Amino acid sequence: MAQYKGAASEAGRAMQLMKKREREREQLEQLKQKIAEDNMVKSNIDKKFSAHYDAVEQELKSSTVGLVTLNDMKAKQEALVKEREKQLAKKEQSKELQLKLEKQKEKKRKEEQKRKIASLSFNPDEGEEEEEEEEEEETEEEICIPAKKKKLGKNPDVDTSFLPDRDREEEENRLREELRQEWERKQEKIKSEEIEITFSYWDGSGHRKTVKMKKGNTIQQFLQRALEVLRKDFSELRSAGVEHLMYIKEDLIIPHHHSFYDFIVTKARGKSGPLFNFDVHDDIRLVNDATVEKDESHAGKVVLRSWYEKNKHIFPASRWEPYDPEKKWDKYTIR
Repeated sequence: MAQYKGAASEAGRAMQLMKKREREREQLEQLKQKIAEDNMVKSNIDKKFSAHYDAVEQELKSSTVGLVTLNDMKAKQEALVKEREKQLAKKEQSKELQLKLEKQKEKKRKEEQKRKIASLSFNPDEGEEEEEEEEEEETEEEICIPAKKKKLGKNPDVDTSFLPDRDREEEENRLREELRQEWERKQEKIKSEEIEITFSYWDGSGHRKTVKMKKGNTIQQFLQRALEVLRKDFSELRSAGVEHLMYIKEDLIIPHHHSFYDFIVTKARGKSGPLFNFDVHDDIRLVNDATVEKDESHAGKVVLRSWYEKNKHIFPASRWEPYDPEKKWDKYTIR
């Protein structure tokens, strides 16, 4: 083979191409060999299927002498084919009969062996059955009599309170559940208690009203009740709904989803007084320590949102801000 003279990269590329061609040549040879083998198999199969028809053709040639019409030729051919098929069917039947006879002989031989075994004094089948029955009885006894686990006792002098104890944990869980249910009953009782809510409808001046609500009621439910009371006296509220009203308590705009119970339990505070008192004391001081609880509060204000949007730059609306439960008021202030 002539050597390639040139760059090393070109020489490597030439070697790769030569190897690739060699592989392709080998694959082509393998493919040719496979095709030849397939053709051999097909030819053998064709020979097997054509044997029947070759025999018919041979008989047809031997039985036909001279000129014969086409119809006679077809009739003879059909007759020979039928005859050949009958012969093949007879051969198959004879093979099947032979197989049946062999099976019957084998069956008779086995029966003869069984009779000989039965004539002996020892019957292995009965012995096996007895052994199986004994084993079944033993397994039933084992199932019926479970092994008793020995429970080790505890030393009463050793402190085991720090160890996990299923009985103790179950008892603690039961007590927790009882306490939880008792606490929920008490809270429901508190929520069902009635309180008197003093509020003022504010449209630039105050119009004080009073309604009775339950501690568990929400601000939305309170505003609905207040709206029913105020509609008789204020025409602008006749077409208004709860969503058009705001509740202002201690200069904080209270969201509708909060309940009076929430403020009572948490002892929440506002900018100018406690949020958990809903009656009125007008003598609240200008500056007060919020850490010391005082029974002093302002009447909450019920305001139309439209009025607030028009007058939020004017006192007292300029002091109002949304209620934030995370925000703490250390001092009560009022201007």
